[in-house]
Formats: sequence, structure tokens, C-alpha cells
Amino acid sequence: MRYLDHAATTPVRPEVLEAMLPFLTDRFGNPSSHHTVGEAAASALDDARRRVARIVGMRPGDIVFTSGGTEADNLAIKGLAIGAAQHRGAPVHVITTTIEHEAVLASCDYLERVHGFAVTRVGVDADGRVDPADIAAALRPDTALVTVGYANNEIGTVQDAAAIAAALASASAAVPLHLDAVQAAGWLPLSGTGADALSIAGHKVGAPQGIGVLAVRGRLALEPLLHGGGQERERRSGTENVAGAVAIATALELAEAERPAAADRVARLRDTFIARVLERVPSARLTGHPVHRLPGTASFTFAGTSGEAVLLELERRGIVSSSGSACAAGSDEPSHVLLALGIAPEVAQTAVRFTFGHDLGRSGPREVADAAADAPTAAALRDADLAAVADLAAVADAVAAAIAAVRSGA
Repeated sequence: MRYLDHAATTPVRPEVLEAMLPFLTDRFGNPSSHHTVGEAAASALDDARRRVARIVGMRPGDIVFTSGGTEADNLAIKGLAIGAAQHRGAPVHVITTTIEHEAVLASCDYLERVHGFAVTRVGVDADGRVDPADIAAALRPDTALVTVGYANNEIGTVQDAAAIAAALASASAAVPLHLDAVQAAGWLPLSGTGADALSIAGHKVGAPQGIGVLAVRGRLALEPLLHGGGQERERRSGTENVAGAVAIATALELAEAERPAAADRVARLRDTFIARVLERVPSARLTGHPVHRLPGTASFTFAGTSGEAVLLELERRGIVSSSGSACAAGSDEPSHVLLALGIAPEVAQTAVRFTFGHDLGRSGPREVADAAADAPTAAALRDADLAAVADLAAVADAVAAAIAAVRSGA
């Protein structure tokens, strides 16, 4: 079985499981308890917070542990917008784009529907990129937040976060930028983006499902969504998931250490795969930006062929992939992301997405930094690369065969 749906979730890394296991067994304390068992848990939680803060380029006090990316997005968007409205004493304006994850769009819809806030949804080009000038043009005196996906979960297009942040910083009143970095984590730099808030999900980088992070600068007013004991500096009440916090800190450190080499290697292999699919399937069209895209994402439409039927046929052939966002799986509606790119609804329903993990083409359990200076290691890495190319060629051929089978009714 080839698992090519890493954008949906990734397997838990052995190093992560080992790091978190003590906090699921003997080190089980509640970090709010004032005794030695609780204090040991609190110390581990503080250490995890410091480690995450280093990776995102913020202070430990800016890190809020959440239940995942959806909660992090909701807390960022609702919390910052409502906090700004309370400070101003009036409804505020929020800017987003038309291709955001459902967690972002639904949060904006909520602010519009329940609180009467104004929301502007800026369009994107045919490759899924938003023009920072269009975001700047949408700014109003009452704009309190801009929320943009750093990288899109369906098509992999990467936004120019630095340019967006610069456009907001040059506005008459600096407007905070929230980046949904759930798909970007592990592939793109998380520090130095210019963002005031970042959302991360652990299960996209080798931690278990059920743990996430909102990194949000402490100077910003943030209205909590969960009320109770006042944990996380009163920004997210509830007993913290200590094991999960240790897990996501460990996973992010591992991913960040491997990121430069992994991103380069996987992007090269991804491009080989894309070229093979486009060669073997004449009706295939790549979706998303051809250059500014996540290293591990290759997404296509196959006009005239049911995407769901192709997925079933691929799984029958031992290849697991998806049609797009796992959160929208099973929906009969065409992807809002593809529609925003100007793709016709009937073509959008033919979409198939292949997403690769960090270990694609890797020769061993850890990337070797000095491979170029070590002839045997360099040879091993070349062999792994060649093996991965052959494997991806076989996958591309299976895609072509699956489409032919679906079209023939076989």
C-alpha cells in the first residue's frame, strides 16, 4: 500500500511517540496541580512551549496549545476580531481569501452572521495566488485582521506571506496578519514571515491527532473561546494536553531540522511525478502554482473522469490518495478552491490530490547532512533517489491505468 495523502494526516514519528510516552504513563500529572507530580508536568509543558516558540520565532508566552488546527484557526480569527471589537467598542472588518480552509471561512462566516462584522473575501488568480496589492486595496479604517492560508491544503499554492505582511505594516494603522500554517509546517519557514499569529496542527508533521498550536503575539487582544480555569494565560481554558504538547514540540523540531534537505529532495521528486502524469494522461491538468507550491503536493484534474471513481480504482491498485480536503470528503459539491481558480464545476469534480511525506527518497531513518563529502552515503542517497523516481513512475503509470479503467467501465 502506497500512502499518498500526507496533507490529510501523517503517521506518528517513532521519536515523537517515544518523547510523549512517559506523559501517557508514569508522568501523568495535571500541570495546574501544586504538588511534585503536577509540577513535573508543568515543567514539561513549559519546556515544550519554549521549543515551539523558538521554531516560530516568538516568545514562549505567545504559544497557546490547542486541540488542533481547526481550534487554532477559530481562536485566532474569532479571538482577535472580537478582542479588537471590544477594544474599539464597535464591529470590525476582516479580510480573507476565497480559497481558505473551511475552518477559516466558517469562522469568518460566524463573525459576519452572529456579530455583524464585515468580511471581505479577496479573489485569487488562476494558480491560487492572492495579490498583496488586492489585500491592501481591501483595507478599511475598521479592518482588524487579515487571515490567509500560508499554503493551500488542496492545491499546494504558497502565498507570499512576507509581501502581505509588508503591505499591512505600511498601512496607516498596522493590521495584524494571521497565517493558517497548518499545511506549511515542516515544508516552509515558520519564523520571519511577518505574521502576528500562526496556526499549526501536530498531525501534519508527525505528531498525533488532537494537538495544535496558535502562536499569537501577546500585545494583541485575544478573546478566549473556552472559559473555565484560565489555563494558557487565560486564553484557552482546560487542562493542557501535556503529552500532546511534548509531541508537537518534538515533531516540529525534527521537521525543522530536516526541512531544507527534505523540501529540496521531495520537490524534485514531485516534479518528476507531475511530468510523468502529464505525459501519460493527456487530459490531466495541474492545479495550483507550478513553482510556488508545497514540495509534497501534486494535484490534478482529469476532465471527463469522476475523481471519486479514480480514487476507488487507485485504492484497488494499492494507492491511497484523495480528492482534496479531508474535511470535505464525501461532499457532492465541487471544491470551492478549484471554483475560485475559475475551473468549471464539472471539471473540479474530477480532482485528485497526491501528497508526499518528508521521507520520500530518503535513504535511511535520518537525513545525512554531509552526504556530499561522504562517497558511500552520497551513493546511498542517489540510490534512494533513483528508487523513489522509479516508484513514482509506477504510481503515475497506475494513475493512467486507473483512469483508463474508469473510462472503459472495467
